[in-house]
Amino acid sequence: MALTKIAETAASTSSAIAFTSDINSTYKLYIFKFIALHPSANASFTVNFSTDGGSNYNVSKTTSTFYQYNNEAADSYALTYLTSDDLGSSTAYQILMNSIQNATDGNGSGYMLLYNPSNTTYFKHFSSNAQNMMNAANIANNYVGGFLETTSAINAVNFKMDSGTIDAGTIEMWGQ
Repeated sequence: MALTKIAETAASTSSAIAFTSDINSTYKLYIFKFIALHPSANASFTVNFSTDGGSNYNVSKTTSTFYQYNNEAADSYALTYLTSDDLGSSTAYQILMNSIQNATDGNGSGYMLLYNPSNTTYFKHFSSNAQNMMNAANIANNYVGGFLETTSAINAVNFKMDSGTIDAGTIEMWGQ
């Protein structure tokens, strides 16, 4: 099945970017693409989910997070499990990109997959892979996976920085 672009939102000093319509039983897979997101201050990019059309973003989730980083000078690198970014049956926002820098050239890009959000029998799963400039010399490759602890349909998704705003960039929603 081909990908279908459903929506696109460009950030301009946006406190959050929410998709509150068109997440329904039309597609079994929703793909959110983050393109060159630039924060107003050094911040982490986060997500949360809703079962009530975006009135509340408080779906309980259990997640696992790790990242790989490489120094621009290529003299240091690591693969790190981030227990501090994991959630266990928590309604908190999930970090998808850790510590995006707001330097002139700082930004982050990637994607998140949301599987079968309209199913009302099972928990929903999601996964994300995103890259960002962590500080002046490091690039991070962030991996997040988890499940949403609800059998209710997920019908809205909210993205925001954990502090400040999304000054620039685009988020697209695709269905397959």
